[in-house]
Amino acid sequence: MSKVLITDYTWPNIDAETAILKAAGIEPIVAPDSSVETLARLAADVDAIMFCFAQVPASVLQNAPNCKVASRYGIGVDNLDIAACTELGIVVTNIPDYCIDEVADHVMAMVLAFNRKIVKHSSMVKSSGWGSVSLTDTMHRLRDKTMGIAGMGRIGRAVAERARVFGMTVLAHDPFIGQSDAPEGVQMTSMDSMLEASDFVTLHAPLLPETTGMMGAAEFRLMKNDAFLINAARGPLIDESALVEALGRDEIGGAGLDVLEETAPPDDHPLYAFENVIITPHTAFFSQASTIELEERTAREVVRVLNGEMPDVVINPEVLGKTRAGI
Repeated sequence: MSKVLITDYTWPNIDAETAILKAAGIEPIVAPDSSVETLARLAADVDAIMFCFAQVPASVLQNAPNCKVASRYGIGVDNLDIAACTELGIVVTNIPDYCIDEVADHVMAMVLAFNRKIVKHSSMVKSSGWGSVSLTDTMHRLRDKTMGIAGMGRIGRAVAERARVFGMTVLAHDPFIGQSDAPEGVQMTSMDSMLEASDFVTLHAPLLPETTGMMGAAEFRLMKNDAFLINAARGPLIDESALVEALGRDEIGGAGLDVLEETAPPDDHPLYAFENVIITPHTAFFSQASTIELEERTAREVVRVLNGEMPDVVINPEVLGKTRAGI
């Protein structure tokens, strides 16, 4: 029986993927923790790795001489050493389109919660009574406002569609998308122009060396002082120390964050102190439907590769023709 190492997961159980794996003669090995030492030890005799948020560096991969595929529970693969996988003949796969609606809905929920002061007013009523809310907070009619989208991939396009339903003007920046390739009603522009003109800015760029810290002190100075920044992509896209300073100086209106720089931030994180910051614990991807889809599709990619078949997605196509799986 083949074996697959499951490094980590955040949903209640792994019944869905286990059924698919065992039906294909593959035994799941669940890591008790996601430390590099534990993963390297367990990887020694597995044929595949399924990973979610755990870091999978070269040291783990080099200790897995039989591993043929690393299959990501999700979209981004920045927590895996892809170069090492390619060198070792390991196929890398992901599920790039499983939670588009959930994340786009989450972004709009952040917009509405901030703009309508949902969290603040609910907390005030519960702590101080119905009459404790005075209508002094600024609230906007979304139809008159502008949404700026950094990154026009699948999720960025889904956010644009939703923003347009609310009647918002939509600006977007993506170095790989020109106006001729933009969705209807979306105006492509420079990053600086987008930041200057937008009332809401949402990030949907992949985490790469060139996008790490793409929102820093200079970018916050360009934004309107009542603009709201949303990040449901990857935490390190934002320079958090610069964000704390910008919020402290009222350079921007607030932030909605589903991700932070650290996957397990400390309980005294400085961003927690701001009333105008909404934080969710990396749950934008989640619904029961999206999670079951993710589990099943991630497992099926493993089955395909171990059967010597081409997976639906190959992140490192340069490995083809020299893979351990013979594809």
